[in-house]
Amino acid sequence: MEKELIFGHRNPDTDAIGTAIAYSYFQNQHGYNTEAVALGEANDETSFALKKFGFEAPRVVKTVANEVKAIMLVDHNEPQQSVEDRDQVKVTHVIDHHRISNFATIDPLFYRAEPVGCTSTVLWEMFKEQNMEIPANIAGIMLSAIISDTLLLKSPTTTDIDKEAVEDLAKIAGVDYKEYGLELLKAGTNIAAKSVEELIDLDAKSFELGSKTARIAQVNVVDVPEALERKDAFLAAMEKDAKANGYDLFMLVITNVLDSDSEVLFIGDDESKSVFAKAFGKELVDSEAHLPGVVSRKKQIVPPLTRAFEA
Repeated sequence: MEKELIFGHRNPDTDAIGTAIAYSYFQNQHGYNTEAVALGEANDETSFALKKFGFEAPRVVKTVANEVKAIMLVDHNEPQQSVEDRDQVKVTHVIDHHRISNFATIDPLFYRAEPVGCTSTVLWEMFKEQNMEIPANIAGIMLSAIISDTLLLKSPTTTDIDKEAVEDLAKIAGVDYKEYGLELLKAGTNIAAKSVEELIDLDAKSFELGSKTARIAQVNVVDVPEALERKDAFLAAMEKDAKANGYDLFMLVITNVLDSDSEVLFIGDDESKSVFAKAFGKELVDSEAHLPGVVSRKKQIVPPLTRAFEA
């Protein structure tokens, strides 16, 4: 069987990399020939999880058509979040938990998407449905992905299925998920050593919202005031990146993983600022707004913005 590559979205997080590793194991057990790769370097949180469970970071690829004829996607489907030459290969499988947008294929494919907190939760269900044993290290990296995406089950994206998966995977991996989860999340909150340019690209995704192209980045912290000391530098970097890449608006969501609130920095034209206010019921003051209880880009940020831009 010809080799296929499995990968998550650009600027990969723990779900994108962790689920790619786990899904590659799953598919190889079913006779496929796959390799988990990544569309970017592992961040600090993901690196912590990989080391904890004995994995090397997947190699980074910029293109895939030079290597394979077919690919499998996890944790994304939108082309602007994927590899740049995706249109030159065949997508055979997708496992996801996001909205479906601008996605089309010539041939039928296996596509499974569920409104749960993490793609690894969907994969956990697939393991269970087939009564397939999950190795301890695979369970650990899947557990890490769910903890990351659900902020240790505190995100509004969390479902009962996520909770069940976390409890089961923690037992298999041999860890206390609450203790380990806090260590994992804190590993990803050390932003002091990173430049503002690195931080606005670390976990950033592009979206088509109505007629606008939006860039929405997110960083997790335990000290929001410390992060906001670099507010002017953040805004300048966002403005520069937006002009260079043709983004109509750029949002940086600074999320406190301990109290589940976010501070938003925003650049865009007057129309975009007005739509932001409509979407969240909050006026931007000096390019900033406080969004209490908002932690999920997927569920609490993109959907209200999409509705507001399309209204």
